[in-house]
Amino acid sequence: MSDPLITGQRDNALGQPVGLPVTLDIPRPPPPDTEIEGRYCRLAPLARNHADDLFEAFAADVDGRGWTYLSVGPFTDRDIYRDWVDQAARSTDPKHHAILVDGTAVGHAGLMRVDPMAATLEVGWVNLSPALQRTRAATEFQFLLMARAFDELGYRRYEWKCDALNAPSRRAAARLGFTYEGTFRQATHYKGRNRDTAWFSILDSEWPGLKARFRRWLDPANFDAAGQQRTALTEI
Repeated sequence: MSDPLITGQRDNALGQPVGLPVTLDIPRPPPPDTEIEGRYCRLAPLARNHADDLFEAFAADVDGRGWTYLSVGPFTDRDIYRDWVDQAARSTDPKHHAILVDGTAVGHAGLMRVDPMAATLEVGWVNLSPALQRTRAATEFQFLLMARAFDELGYRRYEWKCDALNAPSRRAAARLGFTYEGTFRQATHYKGRNRDTAWFSILDSEWPGLKARFRRWLDPANFDAAGQQRTALTEI
């Protein structure tokens, strides 16, 4: 049986195909509560003191479309949003991060479904304010979280899941180098509606090549004086 998504096999003593051996030490450590510094942005553990900056940043999303595919929001009451941020900040899984540009929180993302025994985790709870969308920082924060998962923590698999109807999220996953693996029908429900979930992943064996692509794209030389990219990430 041929399956292009199978990552390798060998025959056991019975002549049966089995998976390749795992050579890294298991379990892997969980993500730490530390900041990650990049060239264009900084990731910090989400805290209540990020709430006001985030509320103002998301207010620019006047129709709340950034919240459509999240299980919460949109938030129109500052105090209710502060309470949600406070609750999210106490969570260990997802481990939420604020995305800061020039010291101001303009979006958030989390590492979730962390499984140290399987050495797998997922990026999720991503919401980028209009000020962050389509910027270098919007790509760099993804690179920084991947680097934490693969380089710092030594994980084997990094996942992206989204509502199968969320076309922007699916395009983003493809642009960032994730492989589409399939759709889980009626995987869950939220906001009173069904969700079919599209699954994507990056493996540790794929990371070195992707890492080099990200570094080339993020290099200041790849942008002109107006900040426009010279070469798209998908073309590197």
